[in-house]
Amino acid sequence: MELYVADAFTTVRFSGNQAGVALLGADCFPPETLMQALAGELKHSETAFVRRVGDRSFHIRYFTPAGEVDLCGHATIAAFTVLRDTGVLSPGVCALRTRSGDLEIQVGPDAVWMDMAAPRDGRSFDEAEQAALYAAYGLSLCDRPEGLEPQAVSTGLMDILLPVKDLDTLERAEQNEGEVTRLSRHYDVVGVHMFCPRTPDAAAHCRNFAPLYAIPEEAATGTSNGALTYYLYRRGLIQAGADNRFVQGEKMGKPSEILSRITEEAGSVKVRVGGRALITLKCEWITGEPT
Repeated sequence: MELYVADAFTTVRFSGNQAGVALLGADCFPPETLMQALAGELKHSETAFVRRVGDRSFHIRYFTPAGEVDLCGHATIAAFTVLRDTGVLSPGVCALRTRSGDLEIQVGPDAVWMDMAAPRDGRSFDEAEQAALYAAYGLSLCDRPEGLEPQAVSTGLMDILLPVKDLDTLERAEQNEGEVTRLSRHYDVVGVHMFCPRTPDAAAHCRNFAPLYAIPEEAATGTSNGALTYYLYRRGLIQAGADNRFVQGEKMGKPSEILSRITEEAGSVKVRVGGRALITLKCEWITGEPT
């Protein structure tokens, strides 16, 4: 097993969002206890365990320090960047199997683009529930932008999308981790993706919080920005066929750029998320399993 750390959604080393990548070749996945222990040892928000199942087909399982998740955008971008840059894979189209379903990956010479799972709306929230969501960040309903409300949306992982009215509000939001953990468990979501839409330089500036999965804040989140792409499309704020730019991680000192596209195909829509990454570390795994 070869272990790497890659910075995803950036071209600047030690910026963006770090992910662990474990290349297994064609071997079977190791025991879940080992994958969980390695994810905890690396301490990044996600570690991708990559198994080759065909010439250009792969199966990935994703572990946070707290448990397995169905899909992770930045770890997928990191994984296929590692496969390309270590010579395992040439640019082109690949197939990926995940717990969220089978996805198509476009590996370019610079960027990697991935299909998101079919978008779907989750629950909406009444006024009292919305007030509680904003209060978990020291905010109130006065910080909600006109015409936009919180909504749970998934393109692989279900998140609560929480709009705020301006960049100052996004900056000053302070998370109550215990309360956000409770709300995430109560609403059966991964976490909260806070965003300020329609900024001069991006479709939105964002912050992402998943304390339920031991991720207090994340610098770049592919699945959440895929969900946000669908949310904004449904409300006429972005158009089909356009490339969209999302900025995240600024509060953490790790500015990241996540790209997305949404296309209309045969009466449905498809969301793709893309970005660049670079390898920062190669690690040696000392054989053995946790006891």
